Amino acid sequence: MRSLLRLWPYVRPVRVRLFTAAFVAILASCLGLVIPLVLKWMVDGPVADRDPGGVWLGALYLLLLGIAEALLFGFRRWLVARPLAGVEAAMRADLFRHLQRLPVAFHDRWASGQLLSRGTTDLMLLRMFLAFPLTFLVVNTATILVGFVLLFAQDWTLGLVLLAPAVPLIILCSLFETKYSVVARRAQDQVGDLTTVVEESVLGIRIVKGFGRHRSQARAFKAMAHRLRDTELGKARLLAGIWALITAIPELAIGAALVLGTIQVADGTLSAGTLVAFLSTALALRWPVESIGFLLAVSQESATATDRYFEVMDVAEERGAAAVREGAPATAPGMVFEGVAFRYPDADPDSPPVLSGIDLHIRPGETLALVGGTGSGKTTLTALVPRLHEVTGGRITLDGEDIATMERSRLRELVSVAFEEPTLFSATVGENVTMGAADADEAQVRRALSVAQADFVHELPQGLDTEVGEQGLSLSGGQRQRLALARAVVGEPRFLVLDDPLSALDVHTETLVEAALRQVLARTTAVVVAHRPSTVMLADRVALLSGGRIAAVGTHQELLRDNAEYAWLMSGAESGPAPGRKSPAAPTSAPAEQVPAEEGSAR
Repeated sequence: MRSLLRLWPYVRPVRVRLFTAAFVAILASCLGLVIPLVLKWMVDGPVADRDPGGVWLGALYLLLLGIAEALLFGFRRWLVARPLAGVEAAMRADLFRHLQRLPVAFHDRWASGQLLSRGTTDLMLLRMFLAFPLTFLVVNTATILVGFVLLFAQDWTLGLVLLAPAVPLIILCSLFETKYSVVARRAQDQVGDLTTVVEESVLGIRIVKGFGRHRSQARAFKAMAHRLRDTELGKARLLAGIWALITAIPELAIGAALVLGTIQVADGTLSAGTLVAFLSTALALRWPVESIGFLLAVSQESATATDRYFEVMDVAEERGAAAVREGAPATAPGMVFEGVAFRYPDADPDSPPVLSGIDLHIRPGETLALVGGTGSGKTTLTALVPRLHEVTGGRITLDGEDIATMERSRLRELVSVAFEEPTLFSATVGENVTMGAADADEAQVRRALSVAQADFVHELPQGLDTEVGEQGLSLSGGQRQRLALARAVVGEPRFLVLDDPLSALDVHTETLVEAALRQVLARTTAVVVAHRPSTVMLADRVALLSGGRIAAVGTHQELLRDNAEYAWLMSGAESGPAPGRKSPAAPTSAPAEQVPAEEGSAR
């Protein structure tokens, strides 16, 4: 429950309204405790004296108290509704901002459904907790204290009878809280897993339908849904058990007080009005006492939601700009890899690094093609340039400046990237392209579309304003890849990183794109991951990556002539290991299931 204290920074800006709402609710609840006193006055006064006018006056008092109580509770709800919606929005905005700044390695490890459930279900639960259970934990506690003061004031012996169940109730609530916290956490994690399954099935619907796997997906979903159902039933059983005990034990105490009170009235030591007032007060305390189980359950679920929220918020964001190292040797202009090494954060410490001893110099205006077998580390190496991953050894410099000392915003203005798997967003074509340069005008966008041979855009229903849908799935693979390439070149970056950007294009379109791309590459310093000779021909030089190391550097013709492994890769052979390489064991890094499937352990 202590984790709920971590919500205070978000609650503090609205604390005045929350405290006011709690005070109003306490006042309304205490008004309800005045009703038994009015009943006592009516029974011992007008009823005993057979005064109809006094009875009607008492009824008017009761009506006014009821109306005042209802108005105060309505006012309390108005006080908290808007500010708590703001608290939820602020927490959701902070979570989204934080997710954008977390390392790529974090997103590789975490299922998207777990993150979605934290940003939706958990935050909704916290808003509900702040609006109702938190307030009424305070209100009901105050009501019970005030109520027992009134009970003891009316008859202390009967008050002790009602107070007797307090100790067993405290022990039961403590045991319930311990058990319920475990089940609540399990249920919320299972909701995240279920969300992941739904999301993957929706995004992969073409695969599901293409292979006729809808029944197996439905079975997997059903199995997870049943596990969640069983967990929720376990929660319900725990809640039902504590609620039954919290209801039954005080009822027994009230029954005992009724018997003893009746005896006292018969003996003349207690007035009938006092007994009526005492029992009415005791009954007025039933809801505050019986609601303890429900309030504890919601509070425990909220504590679990808070833990889940801060599990993400506590993860360190990407490192900022490092201090410039004094005495670091100057490097040549262009893009320089100097003794670069890399190991994934979650890799086995004893496993070899994905990359080691990478030394490359790409001169200004030069294009270097990276060639290597699957799992050799090409994609990983290109991801180091925009600092999607941090080097674990050596350094990378751009025009002599270490990228580790640059602010990411500046680095990503200098470096533009296009990945092999094109990702588009639920936005217009124009908005997707200008993600590469927010200040690009329409002329620059059209020029980038022309370079990428994406003129098909002008034939879409609304042209640049056409919505492409989630992940751009309304477009073909080749169309998405051309838009991703246009996004990379629209800002005319000084440094360009292209990860096999033409893999989904047909031969004729590829030829046209290559011709236009040569003009762009002539004005920038570029690294291009290539798998086909046609893509390699875009480059001035070629670097062969093998086993996480640079095996050779030269022109395409030089490597064809002098390097058997390069010649084998360019030949398109489909079987047998490359000459000079051990059979197909790829370098080991992070576990395969934790990384994208495109390049296995080396991505």
